[in-house]
Amino acid sequence: MLSSPRGVVVLRSLLLCIATLLLFNPSPTHASNDTLLWGPYRPNLYFGVRPRLPNSLLTGLLWANTDSYASTQQNFRHTCEQHEGMAGYGWEEYDARNGGRQVIHDTGNKIDLTIDFVKVPGGQHGGSWAARIKGTPREDAPDNVVTTLVFYAGMEGLGELGFKDTDEARDTVTLHGETADLGSFDIYFGDPLENLLPYKTHPSWDLKPLDKPVLSSLQVPSEAIWQAKNIIFASMKGEIEGLVQQYGQENMPPPWQAFTVKHDPQPGNFHMVQRTFVGGFETDIMFNSASGPPVTSETLTQAIADSSKSFKTKFKEVFKPLAPFTKSVYTDFSESMFSNLIGGIGYFYGDSLVDRSYAPEYDEDNEGFWEETAAARARAEIVKDPPAELFTSVPSRPFFPRGFLWDEGFHLIPIAEWDLDVTMDIVKSWFNLMDQDGWIAREQILGAEARSKVPTEFQVQYPHYANPPTLFLIIDTLMDKCSDPAYASSRDRIMSELQHLYPLLKRQYYWFRRTQHGDIKSYDREAFSTKEAYRWRGRTPQHILTSGLDDYPRPQPPHPGELHTDLISWVGMMSRTLLRLSTLLDEADDIPDFTTQHKAQLRNIDDLHWSRAHKCYCDATIDDYEDSIHVCQKGYISIFPFMTGLMPPDHRHLPDILALLGNAQELWSPHGIRSLSKSSEFYATDENYWRSPIWVNMNYLILKALLDTATAANAPAKVQAQATTLYTDLRKNLVNTVFDEWQRTGFAWEQYNPETGEGQRTQHFTGWTSLVVVIMRMPDLAAGEGSVKHGEL
Repeated sequence: MLSSPRGVVVLRSLLLCIATLLLFNPSPTHASNDTLLWGPYRPNLYFGVRPRLPNSLLTGLLWANTDSYASTQQNFRHTCEQHEGMAGYGWEEYDARNGGRQVIHDTGNKIDLTIDFVKVPGGQHGGSWAARIKGTPREDAPDNVVTTLVFYAGMEGLGELGFKDTDEARDTVTLHGETADLGSFDIYFGDPLENLLPYKTHPSWDLKPLDKPVLSSLQVPSEAIWQAKNIIFASMKGEIEGLVQQYGQENMPPPWQAFTVKHDPQPGNFHMVQRTFVGGFETDIMFNSASGPPVTSETLTQAIADSSKSFKTKFKEVFKPLAPFTKSVYTDFSESMFSNLIGGIGYFYGDSLVDRSYAPEYDEDNEGFWEETAAARARAEIVKDPPAELFTSVPSRPFFPRGFLWDEGFHLIPIAEWDLDVTMDIVKSWFNLMDQDGWIAREQILGAEARSKVPTEFQVQYPHYANPPTLFLIIDTLMDKCSDPAYASSRDRIMSELQHLYPLLKRQYYWFRRTQHGDIKSYDREAFSTKEAYRWRGRTPQHILTSGLDDYPRPQPPHPGELHTDLISWVGMMSRTLLRLSTLLDEADDIPDFTTQHKAQLRNIDDLHWSRAHKCYCDATIDDYEDSIHVCQKGYISIFPFMTGLMPPDHRHLPDILALLGNAQELWSPHGIRSLSKSSEFYATDENYWRSPIWVNMNYLILKALLDTATAANAPAKVQAQATTLYTDLRKNLVNTVFDEWQRTGFAWEQYNPETGEGQRTQHFTGWTSLVVVIMRMPDLAAGEGSVKHGEL
């Protein structure tokens, strides 16, 4: 690519702004009339509710044990964090339309919180919602353990929000608000009489008794509302300093009285309600839309019961685990995993940092290109793309609370079985982020709050960087639903959505072909097609972060003549999906092109990447003699055409792929398929991120391909037997690995150790690890007697 003149860069930016305005249409009317407007759409918080609207109402919850001055401040919970003294937390039940139950086992604060969140649809503004927060002291807690809760509500945009009727009746607290999108609403706070409250132990009690709610209001910059914890701490700091000045450090009140916000209800855009409880407690927060049905503490009790019953009934219909996972503990496990996935859906809005310099070095055409691209990045002027919205699930609430492109396709596989409307809303939200070239940033870091969780060096996105296009997996799922009689009533809507998405899918596909192309002609490579070869841009000697398989060993040193097996497999998957979709939509002009391209990609996968010597698929590079050679690091790369469904059951190389999968000295382990062969010199070396651990998303693709092979009518008998044995044993091993660690630690994990099965890296990784829910629902293909041992395959 030639270097873009400044005028071209400006034109690109102008086109992007126009495209964003055209694509970004929050459509409050549509959102307001459906049951998906409200939700715990701030997954980075332990509990925070907001609507799917930009610059609107933000709410959240903080709590802490206040028995000790030494520990109170560090034990305030707000944002989800790893290793914060939790024995597990998350949604045990959750449905995006009705709500659910989250349980937080807070060992550090010696309290277990149960948060029941329900939605009551109706009216013109998305209905009402409520949360019941119940605290149960843990076994090691004293009977008089003291817990303080701070609920806050902030208005980011235009609108009214403030306390009402607070002069004399502080026992009943109401926040009143009104915005153009939400209409008029009230937030009520209610507590049962059974709650035990603090009593007077210090003269300061007369100034601020804690047997009533403490109310506080501030006017803060709208862009700072997300920093609620800092705002609350600043208010507490002022109160503590005043107490020290008045009583001295030797005569301070107990910490539960000191760690309170300033009681000062007044006009503002940020409001706090603080309650302090002794022992166990229960408190309600109820958002009542003036145009919707009201919710009270009495009706909330029934709504919680109805929501739970509805969830369990639906879960049994959709995801009831099949043999050998029929014990009730597997159902509990499956409900928790799925609920954390769908309960982790978030709504994000904000600007993003993008390098739109279009430097020629980013084509990576020269040897030593990674040094040139590093220099180009260092001199680039980073711009902020206009604010955009994204509705998406997240990989991990504490560590990755934002959208990741290649994760999301896997996330939607279970969600699509549960709720097609949620699925289609998410898919459209992602494709609305596409620019005019067809690029979608692989990591969506929208706004200052999202950026606060990302190291600076990873915040900028690059329009020449790709990421595995896993959203195409969901397009296949939607097409499957079109021919499923069970979805007959939804067929017209699905077809309409597919018709809308079709040009965007095409645009992304051709962006991949244009920007991630590989070189065949310059190196006299023999292949069926001279066009179908691909390599990831964004390569360094240590990583290809864009591939998703960050540190998987690749050819060394990097070379512009490299060809990557996984990328041509992804592109082949895209063309297969588009061929099927263009046929379904009767896009006759496109069918011949997709047919030709897909055939050429399949042929070139074998011509360019199959190694007869190693009996597997390999990356290719250029040696010192300018010859094309294979670099075979056996692992996920070696089986990528199989994982992406591009190898029919009668494929001549399939027996070798199955043999590699089942070899205990290579990829097979008692806990799942390893990312890298145990015999590799790079096994478990350096970062050891994709160099041995077991990844559930890759194992899911392997299981799906094995199941397709095992049940195919045209599969050779021996291949069918091999696939059946591998499928049956892998399914059992993988599920039990994730299940055992969930029972032992209280968490799902990002990856699992192939030797011990222990969960590793990111804690509370309820993104694609939740695919075990679908895996448990897969059919049981018991191998029966005479099953082949894996070392013999």
